Amino acid sequence: MMLTRRQGFAIAGAALAIPRLALAQSRDRPFRLVLNVGLQNLDPISSPSFVTRNFAYLVFDTLVAMDGQGRYHPQMLQGWEASADKLTWTFKLRPGLAFHDGSPVTSEDVIASLRRWGNRDSIGRRLMAATAELTPAGADGFVLKLSRPYGGVIEALGKPSVHVPFIMPARIASATPPAQPVSEIMGSGPYVFLRDEWVPGERTFFRRNDRYVPRSEPADGLSGGKVAKIERVEMITMPDIALRAASLQQGEVDYLEYAPVDNLPRMRRDRNIVISQASGQAEMMYGVSINHTQPPFDNVLVRRALQQCLDRTEILAGAGFAELGRPDCTSMLMCGTPFSSDRGTEAIVRPSLDRAKALLREAGYTNERVVLMHPLDSALLNPFGLVLIDRMRRAGFNVDVQGSDWSSIAQRWVQRQPLDRGGWSVLPVVYTGFDMADPLSNLGIGFNCTGNQPWGYCEATLTPLIERFEAESDPAQRRELAAEINRVATEQVTFPIAGQFRAPAAWRAELKGVIDFGFPVVWNIERG
Repeated sequence: MMLTRRQGFAIAGAALAIPRLALAQSRDRPFRLVLNVGLQNLDPISSPSFVTRNFAYLVFDTLVAMDGQGRYHPQMLQGWEASADKLTWTFKLRPGLAFHDGSPVTSEDVIASLRRWGNRDSIGRRLMAATAELTPAGADGFVLKLSRPYGGVIEALGKPSVHVPFIMPARIASATPPAQPVSEIMGSGPYVFLRDEWVPGERTFFRRNDRYVPRSEPADGLSGGKVAKIERVEMITMPDIALRAASLQQGEVDYLEYAPVDNLPRMRRDRNIVISQASGQAEMMYGVSINHTQPPFDNVLVRRALQQCLDRTEILAGAGFAELGRPDCTSMLMCGTPFSSDRGTEAIVRPSLDRAKALLREAGYTNERVVLMHPLDSALLNPFGLVLIDRMRRAGFNVDVQGSDWSSIAQRWVQRQPLDRGGWSVLPVVYTGFDMADPLSNLGIGFNCTGNQPWGYCEATLTPLIERFEAESDPAQRRELAAEINRVATEQVTFPIAGQFRAPAAWRAELKGVIDFGFPVVWNIERG
């Protein structure tokens, strides 16, 4: 039975109205996780959305996983061996891996999944382009032979965020183009998706996967033993931000992906609430997804005018992150990470609306309509969008604001339509350091000239720099190349950044084993 949005929220309200005493007495009650936005697309390869990534970590598993210190470990793999020249890599799956329908995970499934991911993801594409052969070695092994040096094979297979190389059955991965959502969700992860109970955009349900065999090592970040200690999980969307905070404080939900900033002082005084302290790569960066494929943003001068609208101090303050932000950070590769650089950022140290107006005049801008998709239901993106709209209009842009929920916007975002047929020009977005800190995964660098993401940028001078970085193994040379890449991408405005900040999660103190990683990790959690 399909539910309307109003009916879905009515059900949500009824569920959350359970008396706190009854909830507290039941250690077996579902784990309720409140996400920032609603879930529509279930496929982590076709969708570049965080909410889909969060969903997928419950349902799917990865070959390699990152721990809390940024190190990579075998996950679905038993291990690997590399030849002396690092051109041949042999991998073996660990025993006991099975999909939710009971079928074993085989090398055929792995190869099909990697090929589909490799046609979609920035790092995946580069790894596949450097691959001469990807072949099975029996049912539980496979061999990757490179045609040229590639400096980050294990890092690619352990990529932690959009797009993650999750493993799914070959019959699904081989039959579905990477930009098209899969029609069936079949993973091998610690939880099973209950599709019959799913209310798109509102509530998503899971049960523990009894077939899952976790690793023996302790859970650490995304690595180690993914022990599902809670029988049932519910992902909930609550558009009312104040209601999110109240529901956590009253014990009606267990975990907020993003704690409302205005409520943080009160939450810190509440001994029943724990606030995330994750930093470094777990920090986030505001940015603007620009449609480079059509006017007016096919003109670099217009893009630079938009770049001058991004006053990081005002944007972070408007979103409530004044104390949690780094407005002085101008690095596309995130400040406080190994490849951080301010090379080429002189023009954006002090953004200016007067400079934006001058650039628009220089570009010959004649009041062309700019469609700005505004995510109204996102606690992170709605306030950013309000500041962006105001400053773009003050600079002289003819901004057509089209507000909607994130789920609807995300579906429009990946389509290439002209403005009069539902197309778009700009979209406020946010990504973590897991996505931004490495040039090969950075949203404004790694997809250069691939035609494989919504914004469609292609800067010819970036291509040889990225290729040299990709093949380089010396750390000092990689840092130098990263700095030059940062310069070119910033000057060409592939993806203008708008402020780095820490957006903490919050959860109930009675939860034990919570992994403070930077995005929700549900395994290992139990009730005290």
